[in-house]
Amino acid sequence: MDARMFGLETPLMAALQHLLDVPDGDAGAGGDKGAAAGGGPTRTYVRDARAMAATPADVKELPGAYSFVVDMPGLGTGDIKVQVEDERVLVISGERRREEREDAKYLRMERRMGKFMRKFVLPDNADMDKIAAVCKDGVLTVTVEKLPPPEPKKPKTIEVKVA
Repeated sequence: MDARMFGLETPLMAALQHLLDVPDGDAGAGGDKGAAAGGGPTRTYVRDARAMAATPADVKELPGAYSFVVDMPGLGTGDIKVQVEDERVLVISGERRREEREDAKYLRMERRMGKFMRKFVLPDNADMDKIAAVCKDGVLTVTVEKLPPPEPKKPKTIEVKVA
């Protein structure tokens, strides 16, 4: 699909469209060892870009926490990973596998299969020890509690002595 059809002819959209149109065999001909001969993206970069582009998420700031909501229809808890990398990067990833049956033939395949991933840089006031993830009715909700605001420093009173 061409982005120009919808009036989205910006450099960012053109770059994203280019990344999504790169066939697997052309991206990073040397594997994951650097860019392709033509200076193109590596296979790992293209795979991660596709996985991130195909995983929409809602991020909400609540009074006491941050909430990340991602639709995960048809996935079990074993198919989803929630991790924290580099101390402040929340990573939601996993893989949706196609159900294989010997006696069935697909007439149409529209649901997205394969790996998915999203990365979020958490703010400084996020409590890294209080992260919870719940998947209910195909919707994953990751909640990151906020740290309490720092106590205001009381001014130090110095006694004045008369000499």
